[in-house]
Amino acid sequence: MTSVIFACVHNAGRSQMAAAFFNLLADPTRARALSAGTQPGARVHPEVLTVMAEAGVDLSSAHPQRLTEELAQGAQWLITLGCGDACPFVPGLKRGDWPLEDPKGKPLERVREIRDEVRERVRALLEQEGWAR
Repeated sequence: MTSVIFACVHNAGRSQMAAAFFNLLADPTRARALSAGTQPGARVHPEVLTVMAEAGVDLSSAHPQRLTEELAQGAQWLITLGCGDACPFVPGLKRGDWPLEDPKGKPLERVREIRDEVRERVRALLEQEGWAR
């Protein structure tokens, strides 16, 4: 079983979307994902909750969490999402970086575009690695 961590600074937007789409679209016997942040926010951004619900994904019970060594144990991949110099580094993990705009405070139309780009990047990763359902 491959474990993928999606990380951004606040774990309140992009990384939450990526992990949710990954777990929805991946073969659960091959891969799973979780999300974390270097400076977790208090909650998932409301605009992210709204656009994910529109896509049939309920993030209402999701809570930002800190990326710790314990959390990273057992993971094989770390994909960072647009956090620039604040992106975490975890030795020994395969790395990917998806430089995506932070959805916080953006109009819903823009957050939908970010959501759709996240979903497409997740689909591409699943196909590339053979983890798709």
